[in-house]
Amino acid sequence: MSQSTSRIAQVSKHLSSAAAALAPKAVAGAIDHKLCMIPGPIEFHEDVLKAMATPATSHVDPQFIPIFGESIELLRKVLITESAQPFIVSGSGTLGWDMMVNLIEKGDKALVCNTGYFGDRFGECLQVYGAEVTNLKAPIGGRPTLQEIEKALRADKYKMITITHVDTSTGVLSDIKAIAELTRRVSPETLVVVDGVCSVGSEEIRFDQWDLDVVITGSQKGLGVPPGLSIVIASQRALATFQNRKSPIASYFSNWQRWLPVMQAYESRKPSYFATPAVQLIYALNASLKHITAEPMEVRFEKHAKASQDFKQFITDIGLKQLAVSPQGAANGMTAVYYPAGVQGPELVSSMAKKGVQIAGGLHAQIAAQYFRVGHMGISVTEPGRNHIVKVVEALKASLGEQGYIAK
Repeated sequence: MSQSTSRIAQVSKHLSSAAAALAPKAVAGAIDHKLCMIPGPIEFHEDVLKAMATPATSHVDPQFIPIFGESIELLRKVLITESAQPFIVSGSGTLGWDMMVNLIEKGDKALVCNTGYFGDRFGECLQVYGAEVTNLKAPIGGRPTLQEIEKALRADKYKMITITHVDTSTGVLSDIKAIAELTRRVSPETLVVVDGVCSVGSEEIRFDQWDLDVVITGSQKGLGVPPGLSIVIASQRALATFQNRKSPIASYFSNWQRWLPVMQAYESRKPSYFATPAVQLIYALNASLKHITAEPMEVRFEKHAKASQDFKQFITDIGLKQLAVSPQGAANGMTAVYYPAGVQGPELVSSMAKKGVQIAGGLHAQIAAQYFRVGHMGISVTEPGRNHIVKVVEALKASLGEQGYIAK
């Protein structure tokens, strides 16, 4: 047996042993389905699915009001903040970009740290609302350096700097802590805005300690809730910027003037109304946030880092190459991998689906046909007894083998 083959066997055995230790009991009436191991939506806990089955309930029902209020408070625990204001609104994570209309006024300048498809789209969104956008791009798989960011910040005055914490198209992880520290030193008045759609719940974020201004996310990734909730957390600095703006807010639905009183009322355990909230999704969010905060966030961060390390080691051991060019710049909640020579992407994805495992193809426009993506976050990581990652490893090895690929 070669050294690499031995290492692959060791990694597989390690994953299998960890999973067996915490094997959950079968759930009566569970529906067979393909294991959803894309970078979101992810697999949902049974308690979350049960919460989604909550009967029709008024959004001002006395039983629902504290659920909504508690969910706002639990989000602060997940983001590790005492004073930031969460917004929970019906919509996708993309709606969070639109909510930046509350901070941007026509002619304001925005520096977009771009690591893939979603950096491109965030910049486009800001332009719609009149921002003058400067894109700071890196080669595919890389990220702008701190030196490049500092040079850009010193060259102009920016209303905000945006960072895609994990770009789902590439699996690249940005160092938001270092970028925030740099921004505060060089341009302290610039708002630090983080697109955390593919990072909240799986990557380390310390909102207050790192002095962030906005984190945008959605329900369907690291938070482990079905799609449909747009979640934005804003600092008191960001709220002051919003309250002191000079021009009207060019949006009706995204307008914080309408949403802030609603959030404040529900947190005070009082009913309020602007637009009907997604009641069942908020019940589901509440169930998931209780699971997430049942242990220190540090433990959750460590679990995702370890699972990512093990999976990426497996990818390396079988001779495959990741998009992320450095370990420090690789996400802990997902992995993007180039197809090896001779392997047809659509056939690989289809073969794995037939084995009960759903992965995602590429998304970055320049190389979409050249790679695939695997998500490893939420209960697939925190409850290894479900064998989710083990099943991905086994299905991937078998599917590669069907196309004649031999592990290096």
